[in-house]
Amino acid sequence: MTEDNPQAASGEATQFNILRVYLKDVSFEAPNSPTIFVQEFKPQVDVEVTTSARRLDDNIYEVVLQISASAKHEETTGFLVELEQAGIFHIQGYSSEQMEPVLGSACPKALFPFAREAVSDLVTKGGFPQLLLAPVSFDQLQQQKSAAEKKRVASE
Repeated sequence: MTEDNPQAASGEATQFNILRVYLKDVSFEAPNSPTIFVQEFKPQVDVEVTTSARRLDDNIYEVVLQISASAKHEETTGFLVELEQAGIFHIQGYSSEQMEPVLGSACPKALFPFAREAVSDLVTKGGFPQLLLAPVSFDQLQQQKSAAEKKRVASE
């Protein structure tokens, strides 16, 4: 996907291309099976989402979307899923100010459907009802992450 952007760093057209999408790490645990399946289980589901990015080469970046989802009933854990859905992106023509939201929001948005499917498949294959992750506001997550980083730098 190529976009025209009048604010591009060098006046060139911006480029945002997904080169590869892959599962970097995945774990599924059902520590209380099979007994969890023969008792009442009304789970409280907790989901945590984080992102990270690193430069691999000129204009090539790896972005990793980390998702941790767990389901507990009182103190009994039904399942725990942890995964890292990653992608390699070719990103060019953006200013340094624009790169932070591209890496922290646009790339995770592209990875999220893959991660959502993987979580759902793992939970279902583990014998539990399907878990569909709710949409995530990566723009808001990026803003929070950026504000926390600015606060950290200011306090040093």
